[in-house]
Amino acid sequence: MTARTGPLALLHTSPVHVPVFEALRDAAHPGLGLTHHVATELLHRARAHGPGAVADDVRDVLREAVAAGARAVLCTCSTIGAVAERADVGVPVLRVDRPMAATAVATGPRIVVVAALESTLEPTVALVREEAAARGHVELRTLLVDDAWARFEAGDTAGYLRVIADAADSVTGADAIVLAQASMAPARHLTTTTVPVLSSPELGLAAAATAAAHGPQDGSHGPRNGSHGSQDGSLG
Repeated sequence: MTARTGPLALLHTSPVHVPVFEALRDAAHPGLGLTHHVATELLHRARAHGPGAVADDVRDVLREAVAAGARAVLCTCSTIGAVAERADVGVPVLRVDRPMAATAVATGPRIVVVAALESTLEPTVALVREEAAARGHVELRTLLVDDAWARFEAGDTAGYLRVIADAADSVTGADAIVLAQASMAPARHLTTTTVPVLSSPELGLAAAATAAAHGPQDGSHGPRNGSHGSQDGSLG
């Protein structure tokens, strides 16, 4: 695991997210200090044994970030996001995909969740249903892009994003398409569908920047940390 310093900490399970969130910060939140904690083993174990199996280790990483001065933490991995969000570490802990889920629900009831990892589907579907609870019925479908993750792990980023975009373009009868993993976000710009395609990094970082600005508050942990925003472009 590696780290750098800043008042907003980010927990990643892949190093590819570090430059992505640095670029988003530079574009939309200049001056915001970021700390990057990269723990690839958390995703490996969560895929093998379930997110609950890494709950203690996730909490330890979050506590380490807080001890280093973080005023808020953003978990960029959708597979372990719910585990991170539930950790009580004294500062707001946000999952990167919650604002995206809220935006999808606000867009319409017919939502398709596209994922490259099966382990991401269940937590993302649960999150969308949670966001929809106050709004009424949603029709949720899932689309697992079977060969995508192998491309990602092989370093074939262009091929990975191309098959994700093709999968999104194959969707019909939907009001919104959710790209479940942060790494999928650039595929938005390769799609030709008229259905809104939503991704998490830009919206998640905006919510986390707001949380870091406000700092620790009573009841700052839990599933409603941070604010929601609107999707206008952006990248488990």
